Amino acid sequence: MTSVSARRLRFGTIESAAVTGPLPQTMMNSSELASLLVAMGCPPDKSPEMARQLDKRAQQLGGRTGKPYQEALGHLLELMKQGWAAKGKGF
Repeated sequence: MTSVSARRLRFGTIESAAVTGPLPQTMMNSSELASLLVAMGCPPDKSPEMARQLDKRAQQLGGRTGKPYQEALGHLLELMKQGWAAKGKGF
């Protein structure tokens, strides 16, 4: 499995200066997802609960749209990344 110390996620691929590779083909467990969220800028104390919510929502989104879990998760992580970037800029 690829390390989850990524800075960028783009449609099924984790990319960073140190780690590049595909997302796992199975669902990530909560601790892996929490680590990824922290690497993306999530406050560490909020990452476990956010990981659980994100996993649940990715499963729901995948089921509703017919997209694979990984694609749904990638979409949601990209939205979260954009939100943290906007918050950091004062929006």
